[in-house]
Amino acid sequence: MSTAILTGQPVPGSSLEGDLRSLGFDVRVAAGAGDTEALLAAVPADQRVAVVDARFVGHVHALRLGLTDPRFDAAAIPGAVTARPAARQALLRAVRACAGAPGHGPVAVGVLPDQVADVLDTAVHRPELGELVAAVPRDPQARNEVRQSVAAVDDEAIRLRTAVKSRDGFFTTHCISPYSRYIARWCARRGLTPNQVTTASLLTALVAAGCAATGTRGGFVAAGLLLLFSFVLDCTDGQLARYSLQYSTLGAWLDATFDRAKEYAYYAGLALGAARGGDDVWALALGAMVLQTCRHVVDFSFNEANHDATANTSPTAALSDKLDSVGWTVWVRRMIVLPIGERWALIAVLTALTTPRITFCVLLIGCAFAALYTTAGRVLRSLTRKARRTDRAARALADLADSGPLARGAARLLKGVAARLPGASRAFLALPGTALLVATAWAAPYGSWLPVLAAVVYVLTSGVAVALPLKGALDWLVPPVLRAGEYLTVLALAVRADANGALPAAFGLVAAVAYHHYDTVYRIRGDAGAPPHWLVRAIGGHEGRTLLVTVLAALLATTDFKVALTALAVAVALVVLAESIRFWVSSQAPAVHDEGEPA
Repeated sequence: MSTAILTGQPVPGSSLEGDLRSLGFDVRVAAGAGDTEALLAAVPADQRVAVVDARFVGHVHALRLGLTDPRFDAAAIPGAVTARPAARQALLRAVRACAGAPGHGPVAVGVLPDQVADVLDTAVHRPELGELVAAVPRDPQARNEVRQSVAAVDDEAIRLRTAVKSRDGFFTTHCISPYSRYIARWCARRGLTPNQVTTASLLTALVAAGCAATGTRGGFVAAGLLLLFSFVLDCTDGQLARYSLQYSTLGAWLDATFDRAKEYAYYAGLALGAARGGDDVWALALGAMVLQTCRHVVDFSFNEANHDATANTSPTAALSDKLDSVGWTVWVRRMIVLPIGERWALIAVLTALTTPRITFCVLLIGCAFAALYTTAGRVLRSLTRKARRTDRAARALADLADSGPLARGAARLLKGVAARLPGASRAFLALPGTALLVATAWAAPYGSWLPVLAAVVYVLTSGVAVALPLKGALDWLVPPVLRAGEYLTVLALAVRADANGALPAAFGLVAAVAYHHYDTVYRIRGDAGAPPHWLVRAIGGHEGRTLLVTVLAALLATTDFKVALTALAVAVALVVLAESIRFWVSSQAPAVHDEGEPA
């Protein structure tokens, strides 16, 4: 329960108390600033508290935005200020500081909440209200004018409109959001939470994957329809969170990880369905997962590298902004990158009308083009901008690299060598070792020790690449290069094994490792820090897993290699899932709603 303390001169007939109670506040009335301090101190320390001027006139949604958003410890709008438990002491100090100010006697004339918000010694969020009204009129005439302004604006229409992402893909904006926002409102009025809708979306996608796994035309049609419905629910959960301000750390994690689980489970369902028809497309399914995951790592790494960079300008970025000012180019550029909405629509339609092989081939071509387009643009931006990367950015890139004991040992051993190399060349130092490893894994016959030797070189080059802080212009490329090296090596060795079940086992292993890498990203995004060092050591780091897989391929027969990949996949999945679930369920990280990939 939250508590709202009303200050100032009461206004007969005001609906403010009812509005606050509708938002979940227990309302108490203070006779003056001194009484406000006493009432504030009496509220349990683990509760949110708000101080609101009794003369406040405005939209209920303005109060909701200003007083109930869980992402901010302190927030304010004209006539109201609020604090969550972390900012309660700051609020109490501010109220004490204002208690002796003129105009705060038994009949207050000044606006105490506004003065309190101005002197708070903590960050205060002030939401953009736009057309919404929030004011404290001082006389009857002004009050009547403000009430007319409130009546002239439909706050429910604004609430629905702002529930939709301001920047989204063409398919989502024009084909999903026009009606999914009403589904979100329907859910809110029935007490459903975003996490429940997210879970429903996951279950729907898993049923779609099961339908695809039947291998029948009817199953493929049902799978396509269910995948689209799952995406509608996927849009709805975020819109519900924004509509009702139900943000949470756990919800952001579920929304982000379930998107990947849904898409990759559907890939597996398509591969199983194709196998029932005598067509083995597991290599294509694994390739699609590898490409999509590496695309995301490029996005994450670039964003983290430039999250708080200073002097962050470039002619390429200026050109991009200019193109965004032309209506049709905005939608074309958003569609080219094949965001999740366009991608899932493409997968759904192709599943229903064609075969899994055609679906994967078209998907790989489209995602490869999108990856080249976005990566080339980011490389140009990085080369032309004069930005200074911070220690935070370098630390985030080092965490995204996922270096285990072997790479860290190589980094310490070869730190002097790395120090003599130009800063920009560190971004490319990992590339030769990665290229050698992947090429050897594809070219060498199964059972050869050449991939093992290449993996040793990969350990050394990846260690040198992260030996110094990753602050170079292109150092954000290091994590995606390492991801591609590990994933493609597993794919290549599974293909070379040519054993029944080897590729599905490799799919499971890459899925488990990719989950770990996504989990790392979401922790960093939520300002919760990287996964603990013991977890990275326990699963070997990217270089340890890669070396282990090459050794297993050299030592074991193809059937035993399949069993080993399966066991490794299960072990990695159990460890990372257990730690991830433990962390996110008990996390004290700030409440967020990660917008994630544009839909």
